[in-house]
Amino acid sequence: MFGLGWPEIAVISIVAILIFGPKKIPELGTALGKTLRGFKEEIKTPSEETNQEEEKQ
Repeated sequence: MFGLGWPEIAVISIVAILIFGPKKIPELGTALGKTLRGFKEEIKTPSEETNQEEEKQ
């Protein structure tokens, strides 16, 4: 995963728990998941604005 090994992932996880606290981590994960899902949908189906800009050129 991004060239990171298990020790690096463990250190990042521990730091995240120390900074945000164990209660906030699931909320951050949910928000990140929704954001990534939105980006993925936009990439698959371009909006009407994008299509109009391409037609003008």
